[in-house]
Amino acid sequence: MLINAFLQALREIRRNLMRSLLTAMGIVIGIASVIAMVNIGKGASLSITNSISKLGSNILFLTPGQQHGPGGQSAVAIPFKTKDVDLLRESITALEAISAVESSTMTALYGDQNYQTSIKGIENDYFKIQEFSFHEGRDFTNNELRSGLNSCVLGKTVVDKLFIKGEDPIGKKLRLQKFSCEVVGVLNPKGANTFGMDQDDVILVPLKMFLRRISGNDNVHLIMVKVKENIPLEEATVQISQLIHERRHLKADEEDNFSVRNMSALLDTISQITGMLTIMLGAVAAISLIVGGIGIMNIMLVSVTERTREIGIRMAIGAMPQDILIQFLIEAIVLSGLGGIVGVIFGISITMVVSHFMHFTLIIDPTITIISLLFSMLIGIVFGIIPARKASNMNPIDALRYE
Repeated sequence: MLINAFLQALREIRRNLMRSLLTAMGIVIGIASVIAMVNIGKGASLSITNSISKLGSNILFLTPGQQHGPGGQSAVAIPFKTKDVDLLRESITALEAISAVESSTMTALYGDQNYQTSIKGIENDYFKIQEFSFHEGRDFTNNELRSGLNSCVLGKTVVDKLFIKGEDPIGKKLRLQKFSCEVVGVLNPKGANTFGMDQDDVILVPLKMFLRRISGNDNVHLIMVKVKENIPLEEATVQISQLIHERRHLKADEEDNFSVRNMSALLDTISQITGMLTIMLGAVAAISLIVGGIGIMNIMLVSVTERTREIGIRMAIGAMPQDILIQFLIEAIVLSGLGGIVGVIFGISITMVVSHFMHFTLIIDPTITIISLLFSMLIGIVFGIIPARKASNMNPIDALRYE
């Protein structure tokens, strides 16, 4: 019975092939979208977490304000001062390297070339924390750091944009707004970071030069710390928090108005954000499945109307109402199921293409694939039941009279 109904369903789909293909297209698009969005989201999340893990598990980030979950921050966000950095360096022996970091975006000029890039004011420990190495030249001297002399270190992208190929940038002077800086070093290329940003698109200058020439104050909005390998990260975090808490004259029961975050906390935050985005994208894509289901119901209702006399003949020669019900229900399930299979193929193909070109980790989640396929068949049942019941409830005599 079921086999005959299945074969009959295939014959009906083949008889109205173009209409069936257009009807199943909604299911194909819905299933492909859900599978692609979920797999790409998971792959992107895994790529980001893997990249962040490579940055080092012993790095801490100090920022003003207290974080309250992804994207949330307290209203009180008092910047650090350069003296805070000096105090941490002198007081906490667990630190291997520490550097304040201030950044801005400016246009650099050399000769007849100009290029907008990121300018960062740093201390020499920044090179150690970020594991930068030099292609040529050197880092900043103590005199340059202490006096804030106009020196700068260039990333490879900036060199390529401003200098002729083969030209040595060392000793040349760049123009940054109303002042110039002498190039003392060029970094080895590092490529894009976790978030797809070019790490070589940067000009590094002494922190004091940045504060004097660009920001005009001694405010610091980021302090990066590298903890010694044999020191537990939690211990260093507690020491830093206590020191800054006391320096800011906060009471014992007062909430910190700063944050000390490590890679684990950053990974948790990113995982939460990417997880929510994946669910939202999957939910939006799933809406097209509902649209596809409505299309199936519409076509099945048309099919019932077109085959009214056929239904009447079948009932007249002994077919029971449940036989008619099963026949049309199986047609709806087969139609949505075939759309689901094609959608799975398209979804996996889209995932592979996007992962390749976006350099994400390729993830094909079998669970979401199976669920999507079963859900497509469920769509056929839910939206096929009304046309099937309409067909099974027909009066045989009225159906035979239908023209």
